[in-house]
Amino acid sequence: MAAQSQSRWQRAQVVDAELVADGVRRIVLEVEHPEHAAPGTHVDVALPAQDRQLIRSYSVVRSEDGGRRLTLSVQLSPTSRGGSQAVHALAVGDELTTTGPVQSFPLAVGAGRYVLVAGGIGITALVAMASALRRRGADYELVLVGRSRRVMAYLDELSAEHGDRLRVHVDDEATPLSVPGLVGEIAAAPNAATTELYMCGPIGLMDAIRSSWTEHALPQTNLRFETFGSSGRFDAEEFLVRLPQLDREVAVAADTSILDALNAAGVETLSDCRKGECGLCLAKVVEVEGTIDHRDVFLSDAQKQRCTNLCLCVSRAVAGYTGDHASVTLHLT
Repeated sequence: MAAQSQSRWQRAQVVDAELVADGVRRIVLEVEHPEHAAPGTHVDVALPAQDRQLIRSYSVVRSEDGGRRLTLSVQLSPTSRGGSQAVHALAVGDELTTTGPVQSFPLAVGAGRYVLVAGGIGITALVAMASALRRRGADYELVLVGRSRRVMAYLDELSAEHGDRLRVHVDDEATPLSVPGLVGEIAAAPNAATTELYMCGPIGLMDAIRSSWTEHALPQTNLRFETFGSSGRFDAEEFLVRLPQLDREVAVAADTSILDALNAAGVETLSDCRKGECGLCLAKVVEVEGTIDHRDVFLSDAQKQRCTNLCLCVSRAVAGYTGDHASVTLHLT
């Protein structure tokens, strides 16, 4: 059995569902056991699929009516492993099972300044944080990054709520975010040592921010992040996982993860976040035919280069230009 959240499962019903941007669907759930969801929390949702049940984690965008109504927003991914497709198929009246709010990305109190950076659908993890900071009267800035305004969820309401505290960078308007410029501004400010940066978005964006943060010798404890674990250096493709200790071979399709493929094949694994953050599903890499595409934020850059471990929930393998399927030989701990 895959390890799931310790928060209890409960029934939930869809009470509202609509598109809030191209490819982004907002789902409002009314839950059986209300519990206020603090900024940075998520819920795990059990979603129906064709041949299996999917467990996916989604940030709580808003918590209303004492936590009875929880708003989620999900982007339909072209490389969906089934989760985003299932969410986009939900309609008002549909019932499903969800956990209560789980905190994995807490907003701290007492920083001199806060900078929130959201790339694409990563805004879902930061909407509640920005609102909380505004209510506190904190010194904060919200930075949104996207390919086009039409795919950026909640842009208009965030602009109305946060005014000049909102910075928007749009690729197709030739206003991309300069990561060195942003982090350089933070480092040059008098309150640099007490500024906290919270980020959620594609791995490439977050890696660039982490690298620049380190270059400016800013406190590592002041850099907080959450990822949706779906971005990689290569397009997803089918590959083979070999498990000599179990005398098993399992094919991993392009639209599923190693973790889900193993679980579907009856191989017991441990997991929690399913986003490449916690490291609970870490496995030892014995041999690779092809290239490992590490999509996690748990391993350091040096560990990824050594390629001695990978996270089952998000990491993949690609064959490159050989035309054959890649394969990875693993030892499960």
